[in-house]
Amino acid sequence: MSADNTLVMILAGGEGKRLYPLTKDRAKPAVPFGGRYRIIDFVINNFINSGFFKIKVLTQYKSDSLNRHITRGWALSPFLNQYVDLCPAQMRTGNDWYKGTADAIYQNIFHIKDEDPRYVCIFGGDHIYKMLVTQMLDFHKENKADLTISGIPIPIEEASEFGIMEVDDNWRLVNFVEKPQYRPKSIPGNPNYCLASMGNYIFDKEVLLDSVTRDAKKEDSSHDFGKNVIPMLLNEGKNIYVYNFNDNSFPGMTQGERGYWRDVGSIDAYWQANMDLLDYSPELNLYSKEWPLRTFNYNYPPAKFVWEEDDRIGMATNSMVSEGCIISGGGLSHCVLSPKVRINSYSSVSDSILMEDVEVGRYSQIRKAIIDKNVIIPPNTKIGFDRDEDLKRGFHVSEGGVTVVPKGAIL
Repeated sequence: MSADNTLVMILAGGEGKRLYPLTKDRAKPAVPFGGRYRIIDFVINNFINSGFFKIKVLTQYKSDSLNRHITRGWALSPFLNQYVDLCPAQMRTGNDWYKGTADAIYQNIFHIKDEDPRYVCIFGGDHIYKMLVTQMLDFHKENKADLTISGIPIPIEEASEFGIMEVDDNWRLVNFVEKPQYRPKSIPGNPNYCLASMGNYIFDKEVLLDSVTRDAKKEDSSHDFGKNVIPMLLNEGKNIYVYNFNDNSFPGMTQGERGYWRDVGSIDAYWQANMDLLDYSPELNLYSKEWPLRTFNYNYPPAKFVWEEDDRIGMATNSMVSEGCIISGGGLSHCVLSPKVRINSYSSVSDSILMEDVEVGRYSQIRKAIIDKNVIIPPNTKIGFDRDEDLKRGFHVSEGGVTVVPKGAIL
């Protein structure tokens, strides 16, 4: 199998400041998504479904729930030398946390030397997408590349938000600019689009070890792949190619899924990506048999909907309801529910995300909100109707008007 000589390293140490308060007690890759998944499940599924079974997950900030999730949900076969290993920051090279993406790899260099792969995949752990990674690896091999970066075409007007890559007609990298303030070079044959880096890299092992070791010795470096290592390799004339993510296809892919990639780094982006799952034909299909999305399985009973008398009806429309939920005489519209949520009589919840062990009291009204875990909402409570009132109660309200009730909040 083409992935046998490849080691995967997933960078999952992100603080996720823009997702606060969802990241108050957990790392960004551990934030729940789509009811029963965690954000990190998507990249791990991409590798497992692509046949890569040697995976190191590099953790750092507030990693407890992420550690539990990986340990319980991603046990592969050690007998076949298959693993999803947790690699906490061990400060082996000094007394520092990871100073940047390149430093994270440098501090774990012994894992690479121990495994001795031919190729190393370094991917982020905090984006929502599907990808058959073998296609990118094949592209890397065909071009005899030292480094291949996955890029996604974006409208050229949005260039200042991303790390932008300029390529020649053969998709070889000629320039890499972090958040350019000028109009960058467009994609070959497509004048309205440029290439944003997805922060996913495939390195030849020797090139990776050499470049992060040299970068570690530079005191003026941010020790980041995008800001430091890639420009250094580019200046040295290394063979760097860009893989067009829009060319990627995977088993069971719908036409709407081509090029689907979401950075759910802000509350509004996170809320919208969850709401998108509720479309009749969503851009991201969670139900594909050809591309299974695995996660830790709870041993909870099926969801239950009870009461049907006058206006006391347990009902959900255009919603995703996870196992263990009881909809008891209340109504849901356009919602995503994690396991073990209880909605009590005469309450109504719309356009909202409710995480595990949330209980909504009778006659409560909630709209356009994210209720984090272990929150009990008293009867007759209104959330998401009055911004000032929500802020006064200590909730977070995003620019787009999404109210977030933090984990374990007492109302």
